[in-house]
Amino acid sequence: MKWATRAGIHIDRAACAWLLRRFVDPDAAFVFVTDPAEVPADATPFDMRGAELGHHHDDCSFETILRRYDLTTDAALARIAEIIHEADLDDERFDAPEAPGLDVVLRGLSMIGDDEHTMAVTKPLFDGLYEYYRRATLLGREPA
Repeated sequence: MKWATRAGIHIDRAACAWLLRRFVDPDAAFVFVTDPAEVPADATPFDMRGAELGHHHDDCSFETILRRYDLTTDAALARIAEIIHEADLDDERFDAPEAPGLDVVLRGLSMIGDDEHTMAVTKPLFDGLYEYYRRATLLGREPA
């Protein structure tokens, strides 16, 4: 399936792309556009103005995708959603001390490469976050 989002990805778009590829569509192909009118007809837009898979109410796009694809029961994804929310919206809705650091890392990565590069280097970052919180859930404490 083809997915489209705005070019110049940062925290929410990078996290959404990881989420889509890891949990929704392992064969996902991504298109980055500068204008919503450039979204190909065969692509599903996300994290863009007016997109079904975008910001709604007080949620970031990552949270919207979790709900849309019934992924809200995964505790590790729920914790990552809180971090992404705080990094993207900075509204202090969640206690997510990881958010500012993750936001800075993603912004910096977007400065040294194109969107494909940012997605490639953030994949292991998000995989690591997921594994850490998955194990924390299983253990009932922070993993060593």
